[in-house]
Amino acid sequence: MEDIELESVEVYHSPPDQPNTKPVIRILLGCGLLQLPIWGFAMTFGIFQDTYAKQHRFNSSTGIIGTTTNGVMYLSMPILSTLLEKEAWVPWQRTIAILGTLLSAISFLGSSWGTTVGELVLLQGVLAALGNAMTYTPTTLWIDTWFRGGNRATAYSVAFSMKNIVGTATPFLMSGLAGIALVPLPPTTRLRRQRNIPWSFLTHRTFYIYSIANIVFSCGYGLPQTYLSIYASQYLHLPAAESAAMIALFNAPGILSCTGFGLLHDKLNVSSTVTTLVSAIGSALSVFLLWGLKSNTIAGLLISFAIGFGFFASAYSSTWGGWINEIEKEAAENNEAVNSGMVYGFMNGARGIGYVAGGLSGVGLLQLGAIQASQQWAFGTKYGALILFTGISSAFGGWSVLWRGLSCRR
Repeated sequence: MEDIELESVEVYHSPPDQPNTKPVIRILLGCGLLQLPIWGFAMTFGIFQDTYAKQHRFNSSTGIIGTTTNGVMYLSMPILSTLLEKEAWVPWQRTIAILGTLLSAISFLGSSWGTTVGELVLLQGVLAALGNAMTYTPTTLWIDTWFRGGNRATAYSVAFSMKNIVGTATPFLMSGLAGIALVPLPPTTRLRRQRNIPWSFLTHRTFYIYSIANIVFSCGYGLPQTYLSIYASQYLHLPAAESAAMIALFNAPGILSCTGFGLLHDKLNVSSTVTTLVSAIGSALSVFLLWGLKSNTIAGLLISFAIGFGFFASAYSSTWGGWINEIEKEAAENNEAVNSGMVYGFMNGARGIGYVAGGLSGVGLLQLGAIQASQQWAFGTKYGALILFTGISSAFGGWSVLWRGLSCRR
């Protein structure tokens, strides 16, 4: 019986037969180009938030639209990845991606006639986000398939870097960009799959530690993306172009940090515990020392925060490849199979829970307002409680992972 179970693990993890370099490059390039229509709106919603506030078009806060968009995308990914990894659905992956693109396009077009926040939440925050998730999930599964034999953390990190390139360029080109990408299908004819999806990873403590850390960190990660532009406009009185530039400065550093953190794991064997802790603590320090002090009066501090937080926080998701490798290692030690693509989908789901929780908390935190009487510091502005929440969630997103590393040494 043990021999049969071991064979099942080996069969599932057998990589494609040394794929040519050219298809691999096309996979990364195609998945990278797809980041534009998928994440362009979600990563730069702060610009829309600022515009809505200046035009006084809506009576209620529009920040919930952006956080709902991210939340729906991430929360739907575990369901989609589980479904599309089933043997019967594998041939439908490309069709699902095309249908998702159509759903997103129609929803965004329909939102042009939206007159209430509720209508925009439904069209942009739910339907368009669902369509984007339907496009993103199959292409991510293809990356997992092609790079299952090695360098997976780096491959994921390159895709995340493309995502940050989108977040950097889109603020200036939001109204005029469109993208089409043709991505080669994975070599499913050469890669044997299990008929039943293994769920044993749900019994491992490691999965839950990383998932909880991901949720906590993501509660604060989405808030600067949503409010940074309007914060710069209200307190530093920056014109629209310079306020938009804050979003670009937030995303640009991630182009380097995402790929860099992936290479640290794959090439230098730096543990995912270390890279996660560096990302989380660097993010927290950026919040407390840069955003929370005098960023409401000194533009240089706000710019430094956007760059610093963008560098460290963007790299957090690049540690997921290392997390998955650890989960796979534990599964192999227990003679269990594991579906790495599905685990990645659940990591996205954990981030979605954090985005939704953070988005809902953001509304209440703005109502709570300042955490000190004087507006000499940014903590004394109406964003004070929100800034504090962002810093705390960033810090705890790393310490929970450090706790796992310490417990493993006992």
